[in-house]
Amino acid sequence: MTLGPVHIVDDDEATRDALVWLMQSRNVAAEEYASAEDFLAAWEPGKIGCLLLDLRMEGMSGLELFDRLRELGNRLPVIFLTGHGDISIAVSSLKQGAYDFVEKPFNNNDLVDRVIAAINLEAEQRSREDVRSTLAARLAKLSAREREVMDFILAGKLNKQIAEELGVSMRTVEVHRANLFSKMEVRSAVELAQILSLSN
Repeated sequence: MTLGPVHIVDDDEATRDALVWLMQSRNVAAEEYASAEDFLAAWEPGKIGCLLLDLRMEGMSGLELFDRLRELGNRLPVIFLTGHGDISIAVSSLKQGAYDFVEKPFNNNDLVDRVIAAINLEAEQRSREDVRSTLAARLAKLSAREREVMDFILAGKLNKQIAEELGVSMRTVEVHRANLFSKMEVRSAVELAQILSLSN
């Protein structure tokens, strides 16, 4: 199975070629960009995978691109490739939200392992966001009364107790409960609690 892609941004062609070959040797798809400006022009919120970014480049630096992407709401994990003298900058970038940094010269397998870990993290985060947006859409369909009934159900209340709390008939509670389960696409109170726990 091919993972990725990893978006490689480096102004050195030989380095880019070597990195693309390295990633592909471990079944990681790779896309290459000769400058930060090129990647920025191609960036869009829906990009998936991770970003392997050289810290020092002609024109816009890797750090400047990182800052610009943060402003744009980038969610791709960023791994910096750094020279020995850039450690303090790299550590600072980690505090600003970068995923990792790898010092040159790097161990090939170690670098790919870190890239794969970043790609897997991004995929997990995307999956959680998909679940949250699906849940939000389902919750938006609920009436105010159905939300009240849902809260009582999650608190472990029986239909009779809910009816007493709300001052309505058991039949009314049963109807609200059925509508609630239908809109939330669950079959039981346990399923309801489980699906809502996924949004945390």
